[in-house]
Amino acid sequence: MGRLKTFTRRTFLIGSVAVAGGVAFGAYKVATPHENPLSAGLGEGEAAITPYVRIDAQGVTLITPRADLGQGAWSVQAALIAEELDVELDQIRVDPGPPSPAYWNTALAAESAAFMVPSGGTGEAIAAGALSAVMKTIGMQITGGSTTVPDGFVKLREAGAVARETLKLAAAQKSGVPVRDLKTQAGKVLLPDGTELTYVELAPIAAGIAPPREVALRDPSEWRLIGKPMRRVDIVAKSTGTQAYGIDQRIDGMVHAAVVLNPAQRGAMMSFDASEALQMRGVRDVVEISGGVAVIADNTWRAMEAGRKVKVDWGPAAFPAPMEEHWQALSDAFTEAKRDSRQRDDGDVEISFAENAGLIKGEYRAPYLAHAPLEPINAVVRVDDGAAEVWTGTQIPRFVQNNVGRIAGIDPEKVTVHVLAMGGSFGHRLEDEVVKQATEIAARMKGTPIKLTYSREQDMTHDFPRQIAMARMRGAVRNGQVETYELDIAMPSVVLSQMSRQGLAVPGPDSQIVAGAWDQPFAIPNHRVTGYRARELAPVSSWRSVGASSNGFFYNAGLDELIHAAGADPLAERIRLCSNDEARKVLEAVGEMSGWGTELGEGRGRGVALTQSFGVHCAQVVEVTATDAGIRIDKVHVAAEVGTVVDPVNFDNLVKGGVIFALGHAMNCEITYTDGIADQDNFHAFEGMRLYQCPVIEVRGLENGTRVLGIGEPPVPPAAPALAAAIFAATGQRLREMPFSKHVDFV
Repeated sequence: MGRLKTFTRRTFLIGSVAVAGGVAFGAYKVATPHENPLSAGLGEGEAAITPYVRIDAQGVTLITPRADLGQGAWSVQAALIAEELDVELDQIRVDPGPPSPAYWNTALAAESAAFMVPSGGTGEAIAAGALSAVMKTIGMQITGGSTTVPDGFVKLREAGAVARETLKLAAAQKSGVPVRDLKTQAGKVLLPDGTELTYVELAPIAAGIAPPREVALRDPSEWRLIGKPMRRVDIVAKSTGTQAYGIDQRIDGMVHAAVVLNPAQRGAMMSFDASEALQMRGVRDVVEISGGVAVIADNTWRAMEAGRKVKVDWGPAAFPAPMEEHWQALSDAFTEAKRDSRQRDDGDVEISFAENAGLIKGEYRAPYLAHAPLEPINAVVRVDDGAAEVWTGTQIPRFVQNNVGRIAGIDPEKVTVHVLAMGGSFGHRLEDEVVKQATEIAARMKGTPIKLTYSREQDMTHDFPRQIAMARMRGAVRNGQVETYELDIAMPSVVLSQMSRQGLAVPGPDSQIVAGAWDQPFAIPNHRVTGYRARELAPVSSWRSVGASSNGFFYNAGLDELIHAAGADPLAERIRLCSNDEARKVLEAVGEMSGWGTELGEGRGRGVALTQSFGVHCAQVVEVTATDAGIRIDKVHVAAEVGTVVDPVNFDNLVKGGVIFALGHAMNCEITYTDGIADQDNFHAFEGMRLYQCPVIEVRGLENGTRVLGIGEPPVPPAAPALAAAIFAATGQRLREMPFSKHVDFV
């Protein structure tokens, strides 16, 4: 096959919208499919029907290009394809596939478009189409933003349907039976007389047939997999300890490397002495790399031990040494000169404040947070003459491909990237520094695979953490209702910091500075949200739910204070103010789930919060008890609107995991710097929620919306503010700073 031929009417509409939006890409360029990356290297009798289905003598392989970080992405993608292809999940294999523009992320543009054109409607559709056109043209293959399901819900089913109909055409050609009389089931085409033709035996014929351009997707009433509990494709391997991750990768002839980097990030290396390290057993070499040195040895332990013997004269950090200066930089950013965006400005805040003597104020803080996945970052890279090969867990395979090519001085198309399963990420593997460093080493030792592994301490202290952030609230109430709410938010630009490491410029305001705040579904008469861009401090990166991870706390905490000042009920006032039907149903659902309004008893309290992030309205009610030893979290009730729940079991797990992740960080975690060096270097100093602290969590996925949305990140933002509100209800203590353990004890 040549080009992918699954054009649909929707594809052409995207192209047309892009042109209407003034993007400098022709409709033909935007609408033309990318080359099918599976076509290269096909053997006789093998077929690559669309970029997502490959059939050979071993069976059916489904391509799942969104990275699996432990969240079940490979399984849900496979299910979407299998739903229309008519195969069972135990009949197929999954493969993340090669880096390719054909796997561009179709869903990334939606949130950015809403920020660019907050009025919605036609303008927002044009902006989304324009951004989609750009992302398609450059082939933006990336896993993030809770987009795996929104990105694949239609196109993966279309890919499965196109493959199914192509196989039916092949069966018709082989049997002489009209296509209309053929059916499919469990990897076979069924003839009217009961004859079964397997997809494998039909593949050689299908390889020579042009796939149909448009296919009808099945009605939801016919779904076999979607919406039903399903067994993940990796569950047996993970349950038996046989799942291989990037850190398990072994390549013949491989040597091991460890890096010695400036403990003060981005600080220079003045000089180094590796004479003692070079005398140690198993050490092959010590070489200079960007930002430090690398030790090459015959195993990882020896490489790391030798690294401790390298004497280095380091320069200072490229950002303020004490934490006080980081917070001061945020405080200093609340000026008109630093204003980054003001996308919410309803009513007249200033007049309201002038007329209301009872002004309410508050300041809130959220710290830097490490990603801290269980699997430290790692990569294997081999550089040969004119080619390279990479084995690593990554969410950005095309960036990896380009960076390896640039560093090694070879054509990026000659860089093969094997995307491996990851033991967690939370945004960590949107960075590729470990691959760049491994490539620098491998380029010096051509033909030898280099496995670079970070120690746990390096993984945490050289992480690009979640942004530090500060917010200031002013508000006013009247007649028992919230009348005015102004929220100012200051943080460094996550997008600028992250993209600068890829050599990309990012013009315009950073939507993440106000994400999870500016677009919340509350019609407060006078309502203003302003983002202020602080100067660059410690280098930061995307952390699970990015800007909304801190802004969900800021927004809900400020709103809670105003509702309390008004003497209103926290849930009832949110429902009264709610301007979105889907969000209102989410609030009503979580209220019903939690029995909101019933008495809990002495020393107990409930708190509620709702945050819209990544298009999802997610509300949580947290229940706590104030004991003599500290706060105990008893229950958490979660309701979220995602349009369609693809796999109820995985949905439930993702929500519960997100709640535990968010609560643990809100309770205990922060990254602080002394002399520009991160103080927390392992889990003992960055302690999340303990098993005995885990509450009972009840989850309800609502399906009232018209958009199909992802759930990986949305459970995070509302958890911290709901916990803070519950603690206030139980104790009367108002928490305005995370981690909360600075002010209360937890049991």
